Parts: sequence; C-alpha cells; structure tokens
Amino acid sequence: MAAIGLDRLSKSYGANPVLKGVSLAIESGEFLTLLGPSGCGKSTLLRIIAGLELQESGSVTVDALPVDGLRPKRRDVAMVFQSYALYPHMTVAANIALPLRMRRLSAWQRLPLIGRLLPGARATIRQIDADVRRTAALLEIDHALARRPGQLSGGQRQRVALGRAMVRRPSVFLMDEPLSNLDAKLRVQMRVELKKLHLRLGTTAIYVTHDQVEAMTMADKIVVLNGGAIEQVGTPMALYNNPATPFVAGFIGSPKMNLFEAEIAAREGCRIYGIRPEHIVLSSTEGKWQGKVRHIERLGADTVIHLDVPELQVLVVRTDGDRQISVGETLFASPVNGKEHRFS
Repeated sequence: MAAIGLDRLSKSYGANPVLKGVSLAIESGEFLTLLGPSGCGKSTLLRIIAGLELQESGSVTVDALPVDGLRPKRRDVAMVFQSYALYPHMTVAANIALPLRMRRLSAWQRLPLIGRLLPGARATIRQIDADVRRTAALLEIDHALARRPGQLSGGQRQRVALGRAMVRRPSVFLMDEPLSNLDAKLRVQMRVELKKLHLRLGTTAIYVTHDQVEAMTMADKIVVLNGGAIEQVGTPMALYNNPATPFVAGFIGSPKMNLFEAEIAAREGCRIYGIRPEHIVLSSTEGKWQGKVRHIERLGADTVIHLDVPELQVLVVRTDGDRQISVGETLFASPVNGKEHRFS
C-alpha cells in the first residue's frame, strides 16, 4: 500500500489546458475514483501518476517520496486499461506471468528452450508459476490458465488483465475505465468483484470513470473533475447529500438533480435552486407546484415522471413503482422539507 500526493499538477496539449493545478492527497489503502465527463482530464491525471505522461508543472509523490523523474516500471504502480491489451497467441497463464518474467528473468533466461537451462532460471520460473496460480485462484480463473484470450468471455478477459496487474503486487492499482467494454449485467457483477478484491488486498486503488453509478458503488472517496480542475472531493454520500456546486449536483445522482435558475431561484434567495427527483412528494390535491404529466418511465421498483410545470418548464420526479399515473394527468409536487439545495 502507498499514499499518493499530487501537488499543483498542470498539463496542456497545445493551447488547450487539460489539468489546471490539481492538488490531491490519496490515503494508503484507499479506493479513490476520478469522476467526470469526457475531456475533463481524469485519464491524463492517471497517466501522469503512472509515469506514462509528464506534467508541465507540479509534482507526484508516493509515500512522500517524489517520483517525477522515475520511469513507469520504477514507480511500483500497475495500470489496467479500458482495452484488455492481452496477447491473443499466449495462454492466460503466460499473459499473467509476463510482467514477472520481464522483471525476474534476464534476457538470456527468457529465451525459449535454452533459457531454462541457465543458472537460477528454473527456480525463478517455478516461483513465477506459483505466483500466477495464486493470483488466478484469487480471481477465480485458475481453471482457464491453459486457454487463450479468444476462448474467454469478456468478464474472464477482464480478470486476466487484472491478474496481470496484480501478480507483481504493486503498491498502487490504476484503472482507466476497465469495465466500459462489458455489457450492463457483467459491469454490475465486476463492480462487486472489484470492490471485494480491493477489500481483500487492501492496495491503494485509483479508478477512472465517467459513470457516477460506478463511482458511488465502488469508491471510498470520489474526486469530481470538470474542465481540468477539481470541483469537489468527498465520500459518495457526502457528494450526494451536500454537493458544493451545481455541476456536482447535476453529475451525482440518477436521475440527476432538478436545477432551476431565474425566477424560482430569485424567490429562494439564490442563483440556482435544486431538488432531487427522489425528494419530491406528489399529490393529486395540493402542493408547491402544479403540472401535467408529460412522460412516464417505469423502472420496476421506481417510476420516473416528467411534469410540465409552467414556472419550472420540466420537473423530474421519482416515485414508487406501483403508483398509478397516466400521461396528461394533473399533479401537484412539493419538495421534502430540508432536502432543497441552493447555490449562490
């Protein structure tokens, strides 16, 4: 495990600034998620930590030691990319073993056939094989060690990519949207597996995603990035309950928070007024706002309703899935007391 420190990191591509003085402290053993839309700088920040890109200013420390001048392989970090980047001609075992073979065996010892005959090679190879089997068992792919990537499911290939990163026991795991190529059902399963794995290993993990559900369900701490700068840092529920900016308020939560400006905000004494869809009570007789049902999304346990409210335009409300509501029906809506948000 290792603590990571980022101090005023800046990076531009040509005239376009990608990171604008980002400072952040990541605790040892923490699962931290970098969350934000495409182009906000989250992947660039991850690559700078890994040493795959160089910042223009600022510094990166690992356990309080500067690593800015170190090559990626000397930073004791492992990175899992969006694409699995597995070698199709190699077995699962060989894919997982590759970083250990590159680190522990000399160029001569890695040669086919004769390499095993060189002094020390056989003992090192036995240890590598044992480490691979142990890692594969942890990821529950030990039964597939003799297969090739093309014979595996998407979830299994993702586990092989994780195994290749895990096998050398790095101090920090860096993951750049590793689940984005999986289908919805498998993403949910892998979210659970990744979190269980992190709890078991206790290794510091930094995870990049644009999916707020992934961030909320997996992270100990979320860093919300916008336009190359940090909007807010906090636990998932702290960001949900107390968003510091309208951007965070609109990015965290599903459906996103209703945000209104102009007249309603002025009446509430703020620049922007917000209320989450799940914090609105519907009534057929009375309420703060009156509107007609424009659209209904039935999600099973929940139903999402879009109300045409003249002073608000559209108000999105999440209610019980069993509630009987029809398009065109007139309803009243009121915010739950104490759940309103005001942004100056």
